[in-house]
Amino acid sequence: MLLRKTATVLAAALAATLALPAATAAAEPAPNAAAEPVPTAAAASGPTAVPAAEEAAERADANANPVIVVGGLSGFAAVYEPLAARLRGDGFRPFIYELPGLGFGDIPTSARAFAGYVAQVRAVTGAAKVDVVAHSQGGLVARYYLKRLNGTGAVGRYVSLGTPEQGTYVANILNFIGLGSCAGVVSCQQMMTGSDFIEDLNAGDDTPGAVRYTTVRTWQDELVRPVGNATLADGATNALIQAWCPLRLVGHLGLALDGTTYTVIRQALRDRAIRPNCFAL
Repeated sequence: MLLRKTATVLAAALAATLALPAATAAAEPAPNAAAEPVPTAAAASGPTAVPAAEEAAERADANANPVIVVGGLSGFAAVYEPLAARLRGDGFRPFIYELPGLGFGDIPTSARAFAGYVAQVRAVTGAAKVDVVAHSQGGLVARYYLKRLNGTGAVGRYVSLGTPEQGTYVANILNFIGLGSCAGVVSCQQMMTGSDFIEDLNAGDDTPGAVRYTTVRTWQDELVRPVGNATLADGATNALIQAWCPLRLVGHLGLALDGTTYTVIRQALRDRAIRPNCFAL
């Protein structure tokens, strides 16, 4: 009985929090990113706080890659605007990409659409490469683009936030409580631990190309279970927020909004050592 109650709670979390944001263009939002509009610009330990001088040094320079924020399942671009605003404030050129159909469909299909969006951002900005900051399912979309669609030449840095890189048991739980295979949601089925999609994506090198890979995870993630499934092998930098900030509470959606997490994102985009500011707002 207790197990069934637990499963029901996890399923509720899946419906509420996996229903996260996706994208459009960030600085001057385009009408509908799912229709692929032409975008407009817009583990070492350390101290618990990053000095202000060091934070200032981490601001982007004029030649920094544009940053595409890739949203998660069943979300809207507006949810990621606070993250885009932080990036703009630090001198980056952010864009927000909303997954086609809000991410309910096939992940490889979403990745092919994302490839077109990357090409548009590069054309509009004149940049040779973009950086990617991807939340939840968005990280799988971006990784499929890198690994299976030859996207590594167009991306300099990949940062995932609470992405079920190795799948998640929370997706499997819907079967247990009698809702069928993820209630018919294709992308949810693909995110199940041991799914054909997850097995194919993780066959071979986790980190192909010259891309710098960083994953960020939190102990309080309601949707990626076990939490270690949000990591990559083969040279990736895997950052657990509570390894530096044990009292910091960050949920799944919070990874896209939390100030401490943002300091990790900024450091990864600037090729800095990961040293979160535990007191960032």
